[in-house]
Amino acid sequence: QVQLVESGGGSVQAGGSLRLSCAVSGYIDSSYSMAWFRQAPGKDRERVACLYSETDATYYPDSVKGRFTLSVDKAKNTGHLEMNRLKPEDSAVYYCATSRNCYSSASAYPYWGQGTQVTVSS
Repeated sequence: QVQLVESGGGSVQAGGSLRLSCAVSGYIDSSYSMAWFRQAPGKDRERVACLYSETDATYYPDSVKGRFTLSVDKAKNTGHLEMNRLKPEDSAVYYCATSRNCYSSASAYPYWGQGTQVTVSS
């Protein structure tokens, strides 16, 4: 079965950086896109990054644009989310996910990681 395993979460002070990793195993179409979502308590799950495999286009919401960078290392079957200049409002559980396209809705992604906690203190 397809499995995505996240790692790299933790606690950091505002202004700091973290790099999350997503290891992928099992069969996934090589053209599948990779996305990252986050969910804070009491809030909806929101997409913070996506890499569309057909064109290598990337998508970031204004809240993280310029601070977060998604990359994929195909040789290692691993995706990464580099998060810089972190803010307290970035605190959430972060999930990697993959699907055929860069859908905005979490419900459109069939495969998910287990999530990793990111806590940013002021």
